[in-house]
Amino acid sequence: MSNNFPLNNEELKNLVKKFPTPFYLYDEKAIRENMRKFTKAFSIFPKFREHYAVKACPNPYILKILASEGCGADCSSLPELMLSEMAGIKAEKVIFTSNETPATEYQFAYNQGNIINLDDITHIEYLKDALGGKLPETICFRYNPGTEKQGCNSIIGKPEEAKYGLTRSQILEAYSICKKEGVKHFGLHTMVASNELNPAFFVDTAKLVFELAVEIKEKCGVQVEFVDLGGGLGIPYKPEQKAVDYDQVAKGIRAEYDRVIVPAGLDPLGIYWECGRPITGPYGWLIGTAIHQKHIYREYVALDTCMADLMRPGMYGAYHEVTVSGKENEPKTEVYDVVGSLCENCDKFAVQRSLPKIDIGDLVIIHDAGAHGRAMGFNYNGKLRCGEILMREDGSFKEIRRRETIDDLFATLDLSGVDSFKA
Repeated sequence: MSNNFPLNNEELKNLVKKFPTPFYLYDEKAIRENMRKFTKAFSIFPKFREHYAVKACPNPYILKILASEGCGADCSSLPELMLSEMAGIKAEKVIFTSNETPATEYQFAYNQGNIINLDDITHIEYLKDALGGKLPETICFRYNPGTEKQGCNSIIGKPEEAKYGLTRSQILEAYSICKKEGVKHFGLHTMVASNELNPAFFVDTAKLVFELAVEIKEKCGVQVEFVDLGGGLGIPYKPEQKAVDYDQVAKGIRAEYDRVIVPAGLDPLGIYWECGRPITGPYGWLIGTAIHQKHIYREYVALDTCMADLMRPGMYGAYHEVTVSGKENEPKTEVYDVVGSLCENCDKFAVQRSLPKIDIGDLVIIHDAGAHGRAMGFNYNGKLRCGEILMREDGSFKEIRRRETIDDLFATLDLSGVDSFKA
């Protein structure tokens, strides 16, 4: 966890006067600087592009910022494709990596000129049927290495137990089929990590994918033009953890590129990422207010936000650093469970966490929530999801998503027929 929250207590109090808690706050300047650092590290490749994982923070304002920094988009649904289009990320700058995909979504991606990344060998014929008997000029396939890839963490699980991708034998067959069907351009994709902090893991993944690209050329006569190494670069949620060194990862992958790709005649090969978490994760925070205390078998502090706004701790047992605005330097004399109001006992942002004494009305900051935070929100218990605020580079603030209302929650109900309905 980086202690990079951009506002002091007085500044945050003033912001809360205009935008009552709870809300997410994003730092545009920090996101831009981080994206430039990421791009610079991987500029050692002849062709490079980051395709931001829209699922991490699906807001067109954030996407537009990243687009202006040269980012493409990685999408997995029709709304994500539409959000990318709104943000000005178009055509081949969008990779559609979806699984169990409806035909209408393939059709939309094709009509927009997006790169379609197929998740199964049976989807070749499905896509062909959806497009009226033809395939796109460009096709990518997602590779599942199964037991070839070891050391994957528990969030994404073991590749051989995952529903994603094609096996090695299926990959070779798929490229041969598509070549016969007249597909002209090919990509290769894999995604085998989530929130991984070991740089060597990504170098090993690149080695595996590069060697497969060479095998595809030798056995199928297909020249892979780009590889998408997926995402999975982690961030240091815990204070003792170390951030991934982008330069170290890039240099390690470049060494494998020179060893495997260049001699095989595949240079220049496009190197793509689809990272979300390391791009925006450290530069978004969930802000809540302490509204209750409870003194039973444990000490509890309850916030005006809950798991419906940030499900990671309750769903995964994920750690997020918690600080109290204005008390950052005070001794951590208390031990609390920091909780929300959902009717589930897993609705806890922190469990038995040492913190300064928290008073009712204190502003509590939940860190590293800029990816897979608001995006994973839900309406269980009829909870209304919070809004999103963007801190611009000039220090001004823009509400980029308002908080939900009761009207939003009830909008899909036919309330006009309730009175006359006979149960």
